[in-house]
Amino acid sequence: MSKDATTGHRKDPGPTISRRVSAPAEAVWSVLADGWSYANWVVGAARVRDVDPGWPAQGTRVHHSFGLWPALIQDFTRVERVHAPAELELIARGWPAGEAHVHISVRPEGPAASVVTITEDAVSGPGRLIPAPLRHLLIAPRNREALNRLALLAEGRHRRDREPGNAGQPG
Repeated sequence: MSKDATTGHRKDPGPTISRRVSAPAEAVWSVLADGWSYANWVVGAARVRDVDPGWPAQGTRVHHSFGLWPALIQDFTRVERVHAPAELELIARGWPAGEAHVHISVRPEGPAASVVTITEDAVSGPGRLIPAPLRHLLIAPRNREALNRLALLAEGRHRRDREPGNAGQPG
């Protein structure tokens, strides 16, 4: 598969969504690197049950639940590749729906802003049976909302960390 030269994201498959964040790339990465925050920004994740030590090192997992109570499904998301603090590739599992490949990049844009880009598509399971154009119509709004949530968390951490006496406090 070819990649876009500016973002490094696969040109196909899956929709690519980008969002400018009013926080430096380090603030965005701090949210991505906090596995316990996963359910706060990933649309559909209901809660985090556990985070492997070393997250987001390659091969580590966030053990999450998704869906609505009482029909919560227990599964996990695994890090396929990481280039901190700029790039994270995940396999997000959500059986019985299947698995998705998720590529997230964080690019600095000046001293106090960044651009986050996400590309996602189903890679196995029944989700692959949905025709790609329809599947992509469902994924794009979900990822737009995920980036909005991620941005709010990163911007909040950035504001908090700039306040006197708060630098380095857990988020």
